[in-house]
Amino acid sequence: MAKPALATLALGLLLSVLSITSCKKYLDIVPDNVATIDNAFTLRNEAEKYLFTCYSFLPKDGDPLLNVGFMAGDEIWTSLDEREFISYGWRAARGGQGAENPYLDAWNGRYQGGGAGDNFGLFKAIRNCNIFLENVQDLSKIPDLSMSERERWIAEVKFLKAYYNFYLMRMYGPIPIIDTNLGISANEDEVRVKRAPFDECVTYVEGLLDQAIPNLPQIITDKSTELGRITKPIALAIKAKLLLTAASPLFNGNADYSGFADKDGVKLFNTTYDANKWKKAADAAKAAIDAAEAAGFKLYQFPGTTFKLSDTTLRQLTIKGAVTERFNINLEHIWANPNSRTGTLQRTAMPRLATTVVVGSARQQLAPPLKIAEMFYSRNGVPITEDKTLDFTNKYTLRTAVKSERFYIKEGYTTARINFDREPRFYADLGFDGGVWYKYDSPTNSDEGTFSVEAKSNQVAGANNFGWYNETGYFVKKLIDWNMINGSNGASYRDYPWPQVRLADLYLMYAEALNETLASPSADVYEYLNRIRARAGLATVQAAWTNFSNNPGKFSNKNGMREIIQQERLIEMAFEGSRFWDIRRWKRAAEVLNQAITGWSVYQPTNSEYYRVRTIFNQNFVSPRDYLWPLRTYDLTVNPKLVQNPGW
Repeated sequence: MAKPALATLALGLLLSVLSITSCKKYLDIVPDNVATIDNAFTLRNEAEKYLFTCYSFLPKDGDPLLNVGFMAGDEIWTSLDEREFISYGWRAARGGQGAENPYLDAWNGRYQGGGAGDNFGLFKAIRNCNIFLENVQDLSKIPDLSMSERERWIAEVKFLKAYYNFYLMRMYGPIPIIDTNLGISANEDEVRVKRAPFDECVTYVEGLLDQAIPNLPQIITDKSTELGRITKPIALAIKAKLLLTAASPLFNGNADYSGFADKDGVKLFNTTYDANKWKKAADAAKAAIDAAEAAGFKLYQFPGTTFKLSDTTLRQLTIKGAVTERFNINLEHIWANPNSRTGTLQRTAMPRLATTVVVGSARQQLAPPLKIAEMFYSRNGVPITEDKTLDFTNKYTLRTAVKSERFYIKEGYTTARINFDREPRFYADLGFDGGVWYKYDSPTNSDEGTFSVEAKSNQVAGANNFGWYNETGYFVKKLIDWNMINGSNGASYRDYPWPQVRLADLYLMYAEALNETLASPSADVYEYLNRIRARAGLATVQAAWTNFSNNPGKFSNKNGMREIIQQERLIEMAFEGSRFWDIRRWKRAAEVLNQAITGWSVYQPTNSEYYRVRTIFNQNFVSPRDYLWPLRTYDLTVNPKLVQNPGW
């Protein structure tokens, strides 16, 4: 096999893994140095440290440098200066990916963002999971471990092993299946493991999840020490994600991979479309929803505050809070990872809203392109290209906000027409020149006369600081907790664990998979989509399209509803790392990622100059090559049984 499998049981590597301190944030457990595997599994306390070592490999998706989906696609752009923000994902987005030394190499754990994040290869994680399972499943070991706790720990690690395999499959497609570690005496041919066909990988990971689910708790009862541990709803949600991925066009009947085989001629993709995969995905998503709702999970609603706020602002706080509210009180977070925090994310996203704010504490580096702003619906809940009552044909012309719009755009401020008449998620998710930005330390203690973004080059949030400026004129507002406080000595951000799975995600998954199984949309397809729309302050799909779209019958057929579901998903899950994977599994990346990255002329000081659309970068997505990550060339040399992904 490749480099990860050659040292399958190398004790020197084991010692380094067991000394990892990144678990400190995870339940305050720090794995100690353990001399031998035998010592690691003699007593419960030592075995528990190894359990949390298996957890420590969970990708830190709350960090924009480590989450592949943040910077490696087209959803967020940044400055070429890369000031204290070296994003390998963004370098890949600009065409820098290569097989010699791949960026964000989850296979080996290289080029993942620098610092301690590197060398966290997921095959290393799988190897540690195998060591744990081999020893904890041996009833002669860990005599002070109860059977019920043993079964739970085994289930947790089977889940983690399944998740690490799934993560690799999304990136690389077919992967080697390492179900058990090879012994030190294994010969050279045994350690050279081939890539298994993709459907076989899916079956294997699904089996691990099915083995884990019965012995996982429904909820975490000891919230003081166990928040973040794996539960049954989490495992069911990841099973649904796995099966939805397998059912999607990239992996289900994709003729582009018809010639993709290993060196023995074994086809690594089944290029025959299988409609039953969508049925399995729909059933899995519904099972995950039922388990989550039975455990008390529900769509987040902002609980209110003593401050006097408009319904408009309260709606925005609900939309933002679905992500940023901490998971000990946020019942939408089915799985939040406490080992992945969001301090760096918030600091790099936040614009300066006052001259008293230290420049480096609000770096405004994360910049959605103009096409992302255009993606959100009109206030009528339909695409701006379809709204028959609101004219967006002159979307880049200028308009001045009036009093009735003051909770979205500063009264009397002139900004682009495209920033008016948009849905609540547009204003909750995006900041822009003239856009209102309410937060806890509002100078008026309300949303009247509160903060707003002023983003021209001569203004406080303008492009006037080397490297710490916004490249497109749009800011990521959604991911910044409303408790953020400006300060003359810096800014204070309320940290939150990164939500790996939200209930809204499951609703969207179910609607998508169910729509694909039917000849025409059913009541359930509409129901689960409309639950999300209602929370966002929008009319139902049926009402919105009937009354406001120039294509009023779009929702009544399977193809039209597919388009609606996909756009709804791109909007609801914006800036959460989902778009990157979704446009790939839908096999739309060749269309979407060959569009220019555009934004306003942010280096200009006046309205007439600033509001000119400029091309920032022309992306070049090569199909089918760029749909899958390259294996490192070195791994192909070490293990001749491996084959490279097509095009690399």
